[in-house]
Formats: sequence, C-alpha cells, structure tokens
Amino acid sequence: MFFEPKDGHGLKHNPFNALVVPRPIGWISTRDKSGVDNLAPYSFFNAVAYTPPQVMFSSTGSKSDQDGTKDTVANIHATGVFCVNIVGQAMVEAMNVSSAALPNDVDEFNHAGLKKITCTTINCARVVAVPAALECTVSEIVPLRGAHNTVVFGEVTGIYMEDAFITEGKFDITKFTPVGRLGYRDYANVKEPYELLRPDDN
Repeated sequence: MFFEPKDGHGLKHNPFNALVVPRPIGWISTRDKSGVDNLAPYSFFNAVAYTPPQVMFSSTGSKSDQDGTKDTVANIHATGVFCVNIVGQAMVEAMNVSSAALPNDVDEFNHAGLKKITCTTINCARVVAVPAALECTVSEIVPLRGAHNTVVFGEVTGIYMEDAFITEGKFDITKFTPVGRLGYRDYANVKEPYELLRPDDN
C-alpha cells in the first residue's frame, strides 16, 4: 500500500512509529527551578555528533499545567540542562511507570520507586544504577511543524558508566540488555549484537 499522511492511512492503528524501529529510549531527567525532579521516557531520541558529543530528543504533546509543552521541555527551558538515563531491561517497568502524565509538582523518581543521585556537571538528578547516563547542557531548542512538537539538542558534559559493564575497554551492552521502542506499544530487548566491519576498516 501507499498513502500520503495528510490523507490518512485507513488502518486500525497508525503505522508510522512501527516503520522507524528500533528506536533508543532517552529516559530524560530534569529539575525545575523550585527543585522538583522530573523523569520521563522519550523514544524520539538519538546521538547526533561525536565531537563534541551531542544528543537530541523530541517531545510531542502538551500538558494542561504547562504552557503548550510537557514538564521535561518546560524544565529545560528554565534551567538549560537535562540528563539522559540509558534504559536496561531491569528497569523497564519503572521506566513505563514514569511515563504517566502526572501534575508538574510530582517527582516521578518517587512515583516509580527509584533512587536518585545528583549529577556531577549539571544541577540535575539521574537514576541510581542505570547502565549509563549522559549529563547535558542545552545547545538548541527547535520548534517543529505541528502542535506542541519540539526537538531539544544537548551537548554531553559528563558521562557516567556502570563499572561492571566495562569489559576490555568497551562498554558491554550484553551485560545489561538495552531496551528499544518499536511501534504501537511494543518494545524489544537487544540480546544478540554482532560486529560488521566497514569496507574501509583496517
């Protein structure tokens, strides 16, 4: 089949999210100006540059207690920092709990029963015992076409990695099973990575 999104797809469920898969999950933590911590997962997330290291995520939608956006983006506008917590299978249920649309004065760390620790380079919290976390300062916030669509770019100023997941100088994802987002309400575990050399690799 072929369809133009402006005309609709005619299917029971929108297939768009199921086409760009698997997508890494950015479990984004922020802190508002009054000190309330926020935590929410975003599957429109990825790394975008090596030097300096940079990441992006996008937020789609809004909440009634924020001005045309969600808590994460509102907090980043106010403070200029955020942290990306990397999701492993052991924390996938807590990640899902933290996706609830709660009032902006509710701490999702507490709501999901998660311990937190203060980041090293930014005034923000991260989830204790995640495999890795990326501390970021905002480099650009870009409004996208459509209602309440925003992409946030950040420069990574600090990187935490759990020592147990470093093997022979490499961050070993087989030690914690990364989780990716598929379409609809589906997720996937990365269990069988393989190496593929490029033609110009020596």
